[in-house]
Amino acid sequence: MAEPWRDRARRAVEWNWRLRSAGDPRPHYVICGRDSLAYYVARAILESELPVGGARVTVVVPERYPSDGPDVAALRGVRVVRSDRLDVATFETAGLAGSAGLALLHQDDVGNLHAALCAQAVDQRVHQVLRMFNGTLADGVRKLLKAPVEVLSDAEMAAPAFVAAALGEVDPNSFQHRDKTLRVARRADVRPQDVVCALAHLSEEQGVKLLPAEQAGADLVLAEATGQPPGTEVAARRLVRARRRRRPVAVLLRAVRGFATRKIGIAVMLVLALIAVLGALISRAENVSPLEALYLTLVTTLSGADPDTTKAPDAQVMQVVLNLAGLALIPLITAVVVDGIVNARLALHTGRQQPARAGHVVVIGLGNVGTRVMAQLREYDVEVVAIDKVPEPRGAALARQLEVPLIVGDAALPETLVAASVADCQALVVASTDDVANLEAALAARDLRDDLRVVLRLFDGDFAERVEETFALGVSRSVSYLAAPAFIGALTERAVITTIPVDRHALPVAEVPVAAGSELDGRPLDLVNRDGQVRLIARTSAGGAKTIWWRDLDPRQVIFAGDRLTVVARRRGLDWLTTQCAPPAGPVPVPRRAGPAHGGVHTPTMAPPSIPSPIDPGIVTSAPGADPPASPAEGASATANGGPAAESERASGHEGTLEGI
Repeated sequence: MAEPWRDRARRAVEWNWRLRSAGDPRPHYVICGRDSLAYYVARAILESELPVGGARVTVVVPERYPSDGPDVAALRGVRVVRSDRLDVATFETAGLAGSAGLALLHQDDVGNLHAALCAQAVDQRVHQVLRMFNGTLADGVRKLLKAPVEVLSDAEMAAPAFVAAALGEVDPNSFQHRDKTLRVARRADVRPQDVVCALAHLSEEQGVKLLPAEQAGADLVLAEATGQPPGTEVAARRLVRARRRRRPVAVLLRAVRGFATRKIGIAVMLVLALIAVLGALISRAENVSPLEALYLTLVTTLSGADPDTTKAPDAQVMQVVLNLAGLALIPLITAVVVDGIVNARLALHTGRQQPARAGHVVVIGLGNVGTRVMAQLREYDVEVVAIDKVPEPRGAALARQLEVPLIVGDAALPETLVAASVADCQALVVASTDDVANLEAALAARDLRDDLRVVLRLFDGDFAERVEETFALGVSRSVSYLAAPAFIGALTERAVITTIPVDRHALPVAEVPVAAGSELDGRPLDLVNRDGQVRLIARTSAGGAKTIWWRDLDPRQVIFAGDRLTVVARRRGLDWLTTQCAPPAGPVPVPRRAGPAHGGVHTPTMAPPSIPSPIDPGIVTSAPGADPPASPAEGASATANGGPAAESERASGHEGTLEGI
């Protein structure tokens, strides 16, 4: 019976992949995810300048998923496994056993935990990096898994940048390294002796210039924290003080405005104005004092007056009108009370916020990032109003706990923004996961107020840059781009201490060990610094006995094996430094065919397999209607000769396709 062509194709792919991987010294990474974070991590791993010349990357994505951002499966040079479930069979198909690392980057805490347990069943030694939002669950995962694991939250890493942009300051985060606490600051806000290194020149004409050669003129610096609070905290305190100064008046106006609807309020004001005018006329007609006139007016209005035919006709007319006004006033007072109670109950039930506010921050979207931003703003005691189209978003419970009003509605509609008092707010943070909805909300807010500070979350970096240039909406941030360096460092087991966001860029701070026999072993420190790429801030001697900081670093000092270099770098600069500090690559063993070891019979050697590059044209995917794949031997021959090999595979039990090996 002829073998089905799908089984033949699967066997051809398996054999071809083993042939390509045999003797390949490059590390293999498996990345599970479909959003922009997975895209940035996979692209960075592919482009990394590792000592062995790069890495092999396998991405696991669902069979079908919405393309609302950069597609990780479209990257050239990645092996794609399509499967809707991350279980043992899927990881075996992806070749997880023996790989250098596994990244679980789906926005599903429980799903990532289940996948980590399945991966542990395949190979307990594989280093795992998990993306999780729930901090309590993350702590439990670290204790639960036997495999080496790191749990990171992209929202937690990116939120400080959104908070700082909302308050018009630089990144508020400080970090501890060795015996120093360092922070990002404007040069004008720190003493010259506290400056560690220049981070960026900021100018409208030339844009952002990172790690410039000219240290003195940089606008943004890394400085030693000497007890002075960061700029974000200072800005938050200033905002809180301004709110407290206007609080008595604001509370009174808020009570008046929120007690009844506009129409009822106008009716009450008209009736009271009529009563006041008639009271003044009675005072003049009766020749009584203002207090006596007030008494007569109130008694006549509220309880009526006995008929008096001896009065002048004009006094009788005023008395009748006052009685009619009294009849209208009593129902209006009742309507005001009932309307106020009903509005309060509806606001409590639906989250609709009626009272006007000023000097607050409006956060649109209470997902992972929006919830973190809201929580950090409340830590600074900044008043926050939240908007979400879902009645119970992820951050709804925390919003109630922090007493943050949640308005349920479409943020692109003017009435929703008016309900949140966007026209009088300090800043608007648009942090939902939909680029189009974020842009619509930002443009609608700008229609209400031209000079509004808008912090916009956009996934596509090129789209964000063009939006800033075209619409001048303010600050745009990409959560995935800000968090990606930390995930990359954890996956490649680099000692990334923190990541510094600068505009739409991210600068990792890392500690790189110097291996014996590396390019920098025995070379001067001056070779570490590269303008625009790497800046050395500290050197720790072998064994960690002593750390020499920037003040005492001599460019002529010699680097020894075992030293650890602390640097601020761009991603490519960090790749270069890691390569320079890595041990020299040893010879790669060449696989041989099975044959007699002795007896004088020559054993032919197999040619080293070609390493597929990120743009290898020989890597193609079989399409529906194509010719059936060749047998394993035929497929191997086609690949060895450089010809295209049609490769297609189904993940066992999941009907998933394997593409782009």
